[in-house]
Order: sequence, then C-alpha cells, then structure tokens
Amino acid sequence: MRRILVTSALPYANGAIHLGHLFEHIQTDIWVRFQRMSGHECIYVCADDAHGTATMLLAEREGVTNEALIDRLRGEHAEDLRRFHISHDNYYSTHSPENEHYASLIYARLKERGYTFTADVAQLYDAERQLFLADRQVRGTCPRCGAEDQPGDNCDDCGATYDATELGEPRSALSDAKPELRRSEHYFVDLPQFAGFLREWTASGPIQPEVANKLAEWLNAGLQAWDISRDAPYFGFPIPDAEGKFFYVWMDAPIGYMASFKNLCDRTQGLDFDDFWHPDGSAEVHHFIGKDIVNFHCLFWPAVLEHAGFRTPTRVHVHGFITVDGVRMSKSRGTFINASTYLEHLDPEYLRYYFATKISARVDDVDINLADFVQRVNADLVGKVVNIASRCAGFIGKNFGGRLAAQIHNEELWNAISEARAPLAELYERGDMGRAVRDITALADQANRYIAEREPWKHVKDPARREEVHGVCSLGINVFRALVIYLKPILPAMAAKAEAFLQVEPLVWDDAAAPLLDHEIVRYKAVFTRMDPKAVDRVVAATRAEDNALASEADAATISIDDFLKVDLRVARVVAAERVEGADKLLQLTLDVGDHQRRVFSGIRSAYDPAQLVGRLTVLVANLAPRKMRFGTSEGMVLAAGPGGSDIFLVAPDTGAKPGMQVT
Repeated sequence: MRRILVTSALPYANGAIHLGHLFEHIQTDIWVRFQRMSGHECIYVCADDAHGTATMLLAEREGVTNEALIDRLRGEHAEDLRRFHISHDNYYSTHSPENEHYASLIYARLKERGYTFTADVAQLYDAERQLFLADRQVRGTCPRCGAEDQPGDNCDDCGATYDATELGEPRSALSDAKPELRRSEHYFVDLPQFAGFLREWTASGPIQPEVANKLAEWLNAGLQAWDISRDAPYFGFPIPDAEGKFFYVWMDAPIGYMASFKNLCDRTQGLDFDDFWHPDGSAEVHHFIGKDIVNFHCLFWPAVLEHAGFRTPTRVHVHGFITVDGVRMSKSRGTFINASTYLEHLDPEYLRYYFATKISARVDDVDINLADFVQRVNADLVGKVVNIASRCAGFIGKNFGGRLAAQIHNEELWNAISEARAPLAELYERGDMGRAVRDITALADQANRYIAEREPWKHVKDPARREEVHGVCSLGINVFRALVIYLKPILPAMAAKAEAFLQVEPLVWDDAAAPLLDHEIVRYKAVFTRMDPKAVDRVVAATRAEDNALASEADAATISIDDFLKVDLRVARVVAAERVEGADKLLQLTLDVGDHQRRVFSGIRSAYDPAQLVGRLTVLVANLAPRKMRFGTSEGMVLAAGPGGSDIFLVAPDTGAKPGMQVT
C-alpha cells in the first residue's frame, strides 16, 4: 500500500471559488479518489492562502478585521468545494500557528546554513496610503510595447515581464497617486546557491517534460535571489528578529501544505508528520498546480525544502490555463462563473464529468465550451453509460424477480470490459483522465451495440428466448457496474446511487475483476439525469447579473461633480466643546456659523481635549440634514482627516476667516 499526501494550490482569500479553482480541485480530487479506490492511503489537504496586502486592503474596504475576513472566506470556500464533492481531509488556513512555526523554522535553518542575506531594495511607495506597493498595485505604461494601464509585473498585451519600477508614468492602483521610489532593507534567500541541486531535481522525473524544459531555460539564464520579506503595514507573519518585516506571502503559502497536514496529524491518531515530510520517509507528496505558479513550486519550494531538512515533492502535476468559449473568463460575458452561482442551477457532477473529459497528462490550456458541455453530458454520459442500466433494469425487475443471471452471457464482451481496468488505472495514475473517459465511453458503445443487436425488448415474451434475454440484460447490468467503478473517481454521487440500486458495498477498483452473479438488485431509479440547456443559460445570465450589480454598486459609491457642488461647506468657530456622557468617542461642539449657532456631535474625543478646541476654526457641512442620535440631534458634520486615534485633524488656528464664510 502506498502512502500519499496530496495538495491543490491554495485559493486566495480575496473572493469566491470560481471555475478556475474548481478545475484544479476536481482534477486533484479525481486522482485522490482513484488512489483510495485502489487501496492506497491517500490524504488530501488544502487551505486558504490568507496573507498579503490584498487581504489587508479588502478587509479595510469591508470594515472588518483581517481575521474576520479570512475566517468568513475560508468557510465559504470549504462549503463550495464540499458541494462539488471535493474530498479534503483537511481544509485549513495559512494564518495558523502551525504555519507560523514551520515558516520560522525553515527560515531559521536557511539563515543558520548561510542561505539568506539582506540588501537594500528600491520600491514604489504610495505616500497617500503610506505603504509599499505590490507589483499588481501599480499601473502604468509597458516598457516594452507601450501599452497603457498595465500592471507592475507583466504586460497583458505583449506578455513581457518587468519590474514595477520600469513602468512608464506609474500610478498607484490604490490611490491613483504617483508613487515615490524609496529604499528599504529586504531579506533574501540566495537561490543561485541551489542551482546545481535544482538541475538534478528537475531532471529526475518529478515534473512533466514540457515543465522541465521551461525550468531548464530559467536555470540556464541564471537564477536571481528570492525576496522573502515585505515591509509593514502587511498582513502576515513577522520575520523573527526583524522589526517591521514580514514574510512575503509566497514564503509561507506553500508551507501551508505542511501546516494543514500537521493540523490534521494533531487531530488524527496514528498519523505522523515526519512519515511524510522527513527526507528519509517512504511516503509520497504530490502537488497539483497551474502553470502560472510553476516557478514557486518547482524552483523555490523544492530548494527551500531540501536545504531546510525536509523532503522534496514526489511529483508536481501541472495544468494549463482555463478559458471559456475560447477567451478568458469574464463576468460581463457570463463566463466568470462562481461555484455558488453554478450550484443554484446545475448538478455539480455535470461539471466534474465535463472537466474530466478535458484533463490530460500534459500542460495544455483547457477551453470550456458551453455547448459542448451539454452535449458531452447528455450524449455520452447519459445517452451511453446510464442508458445501459435504464434499458436493462426494467427487464430484470419485471421478468426475473430483480435477480441477475447465474452466469455471464458473453465471456468475450465481459472480459473486454473487465480487463480494461489495468490500462484505465494507468491513465488515471498519470493524470490522463480525458483519455480514460473516452475509453470508458467506447466500452459503453460496445455494450450498447451488443444489447441493441439482441433486442431483448422483442424477445422477452418468447419462452424459448427467455433465458437469453435474462443473460443479455444481466450482462448489461454487470457492464454498467464496471463502468460505474471506472467513473467513480469522477462521479462519486452517481456511483453511490448505483451502489444502492445494485445493493452492493462501496465499489473499489478491483471489483471490476468479477461480475455479480445470481445477485438481487432493487427497482431502478435514475442515477443521473439529462442536463437542461436552459439551465446553462440561466447560469450565464445570473453571472452577468452579478457583474451588473457590482457595476451598479461601484456607480453608487461615486458622485458626480454636480453632486459635489451641492455640498455647502462653511467656516465655523468652536464656541464650546464638552465630552458626551455614555459615549467613548464623541464630543459635543457648539459652533458659531455667523448668523446662528449649531450643535454637532463628532467622534474626535481620542484626539482632542475639549478645552483646546474653543476659539478654533473648523469646516462644517452646513446643508446636511439633522440626525437624531441617542444623545440629542446633530445639526451637521465637521470635516476631519487622519488615520484615527490621536491623529485626527479637525481645526485650524484663527486665520481671519469669518464664521459663515463659504469654503470653495
């Protein structure tokens, strides 16, 4: 029995699970389920990738803590994946004590062994937001082709890669301000020291040939040191003994595989972490990823593991990019489909089956064609595989008491079906699920032709041919059972219904070696139904509606210049200021607005002593409707700015401006 640990790339904690995530997790899950059906111990762990500036900024926009945001998204992600029958043994988070422990341990070992160093780095800095900008938070003109509004790492038009500092006319995507170039000390892993090891490892068979060829190009061009630090403010783990420095998200993200497994080990008797991660362990470790993150998983990750005293991956299974109807997924086209939107209209196993038809052992890009999606499910799966059971079961139930024949009617056909288990197993093992599905469909075609040629519906009433009808239909049910075994890694829910119909224990791979003879089955109920093409249209329409709703929200969050001109800003003098009993943040201000006075409540108590405000000038939104509060009615709003706490800027010294003057 093999012992195998399997992971999928970690979904980022910044949005919903969508078709791209689902493709990889379904691919992984099919491989995992096949291994389990084959009698191996196969453990599948994953986690949300929680850290980084993007998480921090999203939490800020939503007005919640980083921890609250990632907890909510992890729950949503885990539930979406569960509903698609993804069989994780543990779905965790990179923001965990286990991950911090192993990130710090690996860093300490690399540092101790001379594989790290520090150096000053020039970075783009947003002075308005007071943070260094990640590459994707900078937009500007591509330095290669001149395309405008390109991100700071690679051009969407020409595909060139570059440093964010090379962009022409750069601007911050967060504030639209022109960023400054500032220097900061950063921490590096000296990746060039690992070049010799990586040449050997990449050539030893853990990756597909086309990936190995690409990595060889990078190795031949010369590796660069890997920057593993980010400056505060940053949501992540602090680097030990480095004040204000945090591990870059791509340092601790793959370590999240180890952390999720360690969390599972601590909760599971008999499961030992070192059996899988010690360099001398006999267990296997397999990663499933997209080709866009090959550099992290096939260069940085094995090098870090090897030189920190852990085992390297047994195999990294890489897939290509996902498109829909030949183009990138797009909400406006209705093809950037979220898992939850899909599940409102369609059976998850429709998608599992269709994705399986597209999965190969190569790194080819995969196109999802929605018309082909319906055709493959209805014509191949329902029309061929499920059709065998639906056309044979009725005869067995009505005419033979629900009991299968005591012997196989055609040994040649049965042997062709049964002996396919070895070549199909080889296809599953190497990840060529699309070829496996085609071969399974071809077996279904053989069985359907055999049944059609013998026409049991014509002869079931003929006493002389009754035994033949029994044999033909019993063989059909046995062929269906074998096909269900072969498809069970792809369609676990359909297989469970088939097992109930057949009255058998959960099917394993080797069950296809022998038929069911003189065995009772129950009345057939549909184990799979045809897909309604209109339901696919509804998914597309719902996705477009989501995009329109987001656009409307964005429009609602902005105002026009005409809206702004309606705001009446007036100079006001603070006549009196006092604390509000029962309120931690409020001060009550009495303001002289020239021809009258107003009472305004303002949440500035943390920044100002009330006595210091009297006689100072401020700016009042004079035409804001009065608002009833628990402490009284606030007759307007004073303008304030600042990050909060003691840094709230509200008032100015007397400059000669008169109360009631309009601010323009």
